[in-house]
Amino acid sequence: MQNHPRCVESLFGHLLLKVFCMKLPAMLTLHHLNNSRSQRVLWIIEELELKYEIRRYERDPQTLRAPAALAHVHPLGKSPVLEDSQDGRREVVAESGAILEYVVDKYGQGRLRPKEGTPEFLKYRFWMHFAEGSMMSPLLVRLIMDQVEKAPLPFFVKPIAKKISQAVKERASTPEITRQLDFVESELQKTPWLAGEAFTAADIQMSFPLEAAQARGLLGSRRAIAGYLDQLRMRPAYQRALKAGGSYDLNYG
Repeated sequence: MQNHPRCVESLFGHLLLKVFCMKLPAMLTLHHLNNSRSQRVLWIIEELELKYEIRRYERDPQTLRAPAALAHVHPLGKSPVLEDSQDGRREVVAESGAILEYVVDKYGQGRLRPKEGTPEFLKYRFWMHFAEGSMMSPLLVRLIMDQVEKAPLPFFVKPIAKKISQAVKERASTPEITRQLDFVESELQKTPWLAGEAFTAADIQMSFPLEAAQARGLLGSRRAIAGYLDQLRMRPAYQRALKAGGSYDLNYG
């Protein structure tokens, strides 16, 4: 018995409608810069085992700045930038902390963050903002001053530049770095992870300033931080992120 043409047409139309109504899988694209905060975004994506595409960019070896091509992705021309495309919509998210929160909130399904309203969540939120809002500033001052000391300057200018650089570090950078590292050390002596007993996105967010401090020999005898960083690096997702991201030397410059 042959199918009636109208029945075939109706069935085809029904199947076509189902295809159009199906939700397309999300496509994450990370614009990744070597030796940068972008490594944290790779790491959290790997922790959640999400599918993604990576587009790599390299710093200028002289200026250490990101290439101009990143300005075509986001007006600030910096990395990381995450593109999230789904069902014809495209979200572009910049700033590492904002990206981590976006990914955890949208794709975490309760993972990598404490339950809201708990003491652990309050600590989690604090560390998510402390990393960039407080800890990175004096580290960046020190990085800039170190570059001033290494810069190719006329012989009669170099001693003056070095003296100014050292004075800035002694007054504006080193005391603050010491105070902050002592604080982190004391907190890690209380709990294995920064927000409490469980590993969260806050640990990923804080990894960058702590690894930067360690790379520049600033940890001293702070064993809790050193041990904590060893634990972070042992995580399989951290290792996968390193393999995917390539060069990650925080002692550059």
